[in-house]
Amino acid sequence: MNPTDQSKFPTVVIIGGGFGGLQVAKQLADKPVEVILIDKHNYHTFQPLLYQVATGSLEAEAIAFSLRKNFDGQKNLRFRNTEVTRIDTEKNTVVTTIGEIVYDYLVIATGSTTNFFGNKEIEHYAMPMKSIPEALNLRYLVLQNLEEAILKPSKEDRAPYLSFVLVGAGPTGVELAGALAELRNHVLNKDYPELVKDEMKVYLVDFLPKVLGPFSDEGSKAAQDFLHSMGVEVLLNVKVESYDGHEIKFEGGKSIFTKNVIWSAGVMGVVPDGISKDSIERGNRIKVDTICRMVGRPNIFAIGDVAAMITDETPKGHPGVAQVAIQMGETTGKNIYRLIKGEQTVPFKYNDKGSLATIGRNKAIADLGKLKFQGFFAWLIWMFVHLISLMGGRNRVIVFINWVASYITYNGGSRLIIRNFEREELIKKDEQVSKPD
Repeated sequence: MNPTDQSKFPTVVIIGGGFGGLQVAKQLADKPVEVILIDKHNYHTFQPLLYQVATGSLEAEAIAFSLRKNFDGQKNLRFRNTEVTRIDTEKNTVVTTIGEIVYDYLVIATGSTTNFFGNKEIEHYAMPMKSIPEALNLRYLVLQNLEEAILKPSKEDRAPYLSFVLVGAGPTGVELAGALAELRNHVLNKDYPELVKDEMKVYLVDFLPKVLGPFSDEGSKAAQDFLHSMGVEVLLNVKVESYDGHEIKFEGGKSIFTKNVIWSAGVMGVVPDGISKDSIERGNRIKVDTICRMVGRPNIFAIGDVAAMITDETPKGHPGVAQVAIQMGETTGKNIYRLIKGEQTVPFKYNDKGSLATIGRNKAIADLGKLKFQGFFAWLIWMFVHLISLMGGRNRVIVFINWVASYITYNGGSRLIIRNFEREELIKKDEQVSKPD
């Protein structure tokens, strides 16, 4: 089904309402083209604040914004809330759960998902955090395990429920480790007076020799010092071997009994079916040329986390950050219109505006080119950048009020268990299935 079959204008189909997809649509506003935006959700997620949803500091609605509302007034855009099942590159169609959508130009902006590197056991038992539903699952798991810990008679029985292991010391792992440490240091005794604060352990694990690998050495060291000061145990040069839902084991013999393993050790692109395997690079990303066009397909583009632009300057492609997706989306939108008009395209050039990460209250890292800040001033920069980057004035106000309340009271947010996350039953079921007859 294609609402633009009778249109005299070229049809540009965009798969994905993330940072990149939104920017492509924005660049094509008021142009003589028909834009169809496809997403399985009807909202845009501001992923940098997912960890605050996971720890109960923010509600999910505060970091989500309606895609339809975002494009209110853009008359050449149609939104379809559906899931893509396959791309037919020969017929120039996108096959979805509501039918086929024909395109003249296609932009794949499907983003990334958690990469478990083929370890099915870890994939099954560890918790990812790349979407709002996953962040909410993680929140409910954390809160349920705190409630369960209250009922355990001994320190040894409570330990697995109060041990939190975060695998991957990139920005997501570092920020979530800091948030959990603050929950322990400022909230645990208020909400759970029966529990002993010192029994709650937060571990941050990575096989690399430093936290925040892409950051400067200065920033990385400051982040590690902040984590240590908050009571986070940082385990570097450590590789995870297995996790069965009860015990996480590391190469070298160390292990931790835990019900809470959060996996942020890697990502991989989400590539729709129908894309040739010959076009896929390392990290499950689509090989693109210097204008983000899929190699061998003149009317298909890929941007953001799902794109691999391999050049002499970027032999591993670009980093999977929002600014890359935004800038690729802007360039791609403009280049598609140039192609329609028969004009010369312009190569994509990434302008690195720097990196930010927060570890907790008054603690953040800001690597802004030659300017590097750590501590309170970096924290203010982090807050400002994230507030202005949020979509919707209402969301900005809600987030700001929540942050102010948390800062003043040390106890912001609402840690409600709206629904149970039934993971224990799943584990028990798997254990029964795996037992020999």
